[in-house]
Amino acid sequence: MTEGLKRLCKAGALGLPLVLAVPALAQQPVVEDLTGGSGGGSFYEQATTREEAGGRLLLFNEVQRNQEELRQLRGQVEELRYQLEQLRRQTRQQYMDIEDRLATGGPAMSAGGSRGPQDAAAGGDTAAEPTGQQASSGGGDAAARSDYQAAFAKVQAREFTAATQAFEAFVAEYPDSQLTGNAYYWLGELHSAASELEPAEAAFRRVLEDFPDSNKVPDALYKLGLLKARQGEPDASRELLERVRDQYPDSSAASLAGDFLRQSGN
Repeated sequence: MTEGLKRLCKAGALGLPLVLAVPALAQQPVVEDLTGGSGGGSFYEQATTREEAGGRLLLFNEVQRNQEELRQLRGQVEELRYQLEQLRRQTRQQYMDIEDRLATGGPAMSAGGSRGPQDAAAGGDTAAEPTGQQASSGGGDAAARSDYQAAFAKVQAREFTAATQAFEAFVAEYPDSQLTGNAYYWLGELHSAASELEPAEAAFRRVLEDFPDSNKVPDALYKLGLLKARQGEPDASRELLERVRDQYPDSSAASLAGDFLRQSGN
């Protein structure tokens, strides 16, 4: 009996701390991790995600604005390209008209309405007959006048290849004649009508640079301006046409230059 009580007391002593420990454990405060969430990450992760999303939105808007500006610039480029092509077509058509009339032998006016090789063939060159003062000068002797008129007669006969060769021979034989500037001008006209643009430009520039007192200077300026438009150089064309309009306002070339500038929108 006594041994049984002892064993019972021992068992009770061992179980008492466990029983007392259960309420103590129950009284511990429960700490929850409020920073967590179901499937959403931490608060800082969510904030970072929102910031990244906002940055991507700003970047997207900036890209959209850049694309819109690019579309506007492309539209402006296309408009300018269209205007340039219209100018090229206009000048090309004018010169094609000259070439067609030269080929068919019909009456013609050079581009813009000024005198060209075909006009000379129909009505003669006003400079073919020098004035008395020109005839008395050293460069305007009878031989030079005779050769000049022979070359010009080939233009009147519509022998344009032969006329080109004759004028080239004239400028080589008489580099300082009173009629040499006129000869270079007609070389420019003949080359231009044959679509030989570089020789035409060189001939017109010889008039401007070597014979600044020639009565063909306004016409050479005008024709060179048209030639530059034909070559796709609108700025150079406008500069030359404005020059003839401003420096020779009373010439027929100035009036034609003004008409061309208005038609081309310059």
